Amino acid sequence: MDDWAQSQLMTKVARLYHEQGVTQVEIGRRLNLSQAKVSRLLARARDAGIVRTVVTPPLGLSVDLEDALQARYGLSDAVVVEDPGPGVDPDPDLGARAAPYLEATLGGSGALGVSSWSATLLAAAQAMGRTPGGLSHVVQLVGGHGDPATQMRAMRLLTLLAGATGADPVALPAPGTLSSATSRDALLADGAITPVVGRWADLTAALVGIGSVDPSPMLRESGNAWSENDVRELTRAGAIGDICLRFFSASGQPVASSVDDRVVGIDLDTFGRIPRRIAVAGGANKVAAIRGALLGGWINVLVTNRGTAEQLVD
Repeated sequence: MDDWAQSQLMTKVARLYHEQGVTQVEIGRRLNLSQAKVSRLLARARDAGIVRTVVTPPLGLSVDLEDALQARYGLSDAVVVEDPGPGVDPDPDLGARAAPYLEATLGGSGALGVSSWSATLLAAAQAMGRTPGGLSHVVQLVGGHGDPATQMRAMRLLTLLAGATGADPVALPAPGTLSSATSRDALLADGAITPVVGRWADLTAALVGIGSVDPSPMLRESGNAWSENDVRELTRAGAIGDICLRFFSASGQPVASSVDDRVVGIDLDTFGRIPRRIAVAGGANKVAAIRGALLGGWINVLVTNRGTAEQLVD
């Protein structure tokens, strides 16, 4: 077949498939070609420039910002949602906007770890529908015990995510922080705690918020927040933010402190070995903390709002 005839056939097949929506099987029947031949002609049409794919994002999507975040911080994925409207509480708004993405991508086999004290993640879990997939367990990454009213919210986050993914919930029956390292060590040796801790090494994904040195309202109400003296120590040590109550600096380096010695939760080294680490976080007060988490490589998927994303790539 000469070049003109080849181009003519490629163009005919491409128009039938892309413009008229004819299936490859039907094209083969009409033109007396095998389906494999039709598939090869379509591939050659793309290579020859006869077919040019153009993706036109709908209004309201921030694909350029998402690409910039991925390129700048080496992320596997980034999702940028619209900023909250005037007078809207930003944390639950971000969570609700993140829900469709989480619903679509939390499927698959394996086990999911989740942090306990996040109003943003709770809002996301409340807005999620059932996600297809085969997750076996949803496991708490940091102690979920505290003030009874707030503890119910931490447990609700765990159970909602388990219900959405069809997985079994695995609670960590302990506070997030204790009064001393000795108390923490004794609790970690308890038979009710060690099986949960043992699951952390086998997690395939994690879903977390990102905190700042100033505790969030939910964490403060839970009774798991650190004291003013702790804040001063953390600030002097260069802490800028935390994941699961484990603090890091502006450059993403772990920060050692007496607070770290009292946390009942996953350590950053173990957390960093989880293959897919998703953070849902945003807001002007979180930009420095999110940047530190990104620079440290502690997360590889970020869901955030447009204003935060613009500051992160600025």
